[in-house]
Amino acid sequence: MTTRAVVIGVGHYLPERVVPNSEFEQTLDTTDEWIRSRSGIERRHFAAEGETTSMLGAHAATAALKSAGLAPDDIDAIVVATSTPDLTFPSVATMIQEKIGMTRGFGFDVQAVCAGFIYALTNANALVVSGQAKRVMVIGAETFSRIMDWTDRATCVLFGDGAGALILEAQAGSGTTQDRGVLSSDLNSDGRYRDMLYVDGGVSSTGTSGKLRMQGNPLFRQAVEKLASTATAALSKVDLDDSAVDWIVPHQANIRIIQGTAKKLGVPMERVIVTVQDHGNTSAASIPLAMSVGVAQGKIKKGDLLVAEAIGGGLAWGAVALRW
Repeated sequence: MTTRAVVIGVGHYLPERVVPNSEFEQTLDTTDEWIRSRSGIERRHFAAEGETTSMLGAHAATAALKSAGLAPDDIDAIVVATSTPDLTFPSVATMIQEKIGMTRGFGFDVQAVCAGFIYALTNANALVVSGQAKRVMVIGAETFSRIMDWTDRATCVLFGDGAGALILEAQAGSGTTQDRGVLSSDLNSDGRYRDMLYVDGGVSSTGTSGKLRMQGNPLFRQAVEKLASTATAALSKVDLDDSAVDWIVPHQANIRIIQGTAKKLGVPMERVIVTVQDHGNTSAASIPLAMSVGVAQGKIKKGDLLVAEAIGGGLAWGAVALRW
């Protein structure tokens, strides 16, 4: 018998404020057409004043609990992926614990920027299969609007705020790729690429939160190559290939990166979950958001094989093969 970490609940949350591309035309030398043509983004959501990352995450957590038919204290652990925590410490995970009324178990944060959810999901899977926890909630939550340079048209139009959550439960599997749950993962990082995507502030350097900085073209080239290779690596670890995949659920960074990666993998866009047009790049939240939307739209169904892949600052990148 093999223990698998099986998804039993999913949910997401988006702030009420919707920001269309046209809103940026008032303050930047840009147009709706320019933004759409380069990113595929049409709109995004921004958190309200005083609305924090833990608040978004708590809403997504509540939705996932409802989806699973569970109470907060049925959860043993919370793992949150975020690069935009409410405070330097404590962790966003412990704040979400309090907000949802979870009085037992433990929680911690993982920081791998846009690849954060892949890292968090891999860690949560390890907690389940090792017997450390029976049920783990994995959350990606971000308020990237807090670290934007609103004078930089190349970056500030790309990002949005939101949260998504999955609940994993230990279940018995046969040890084959027909099992539901996390089948494999592939994690990578290379600090030599740091300057392609970073924030120019921090506790021990400037004492400020800083603003996001990005080298778009070099990052694009790295992204397509590394996303395709990590997805292939995750599948090959369980002797699967692209033909077995029902859905690719990519990090929603840019439609051109999504299309380029799908083409490199030989997967048609009809088998790719795309939400970037409505949410923008929500960093660590984008994959669980896309999964939740895919389920709500009736696309992702029980038994489907998913490959989720992401790349973010570090550079850090990775993929997970998961049977829903």
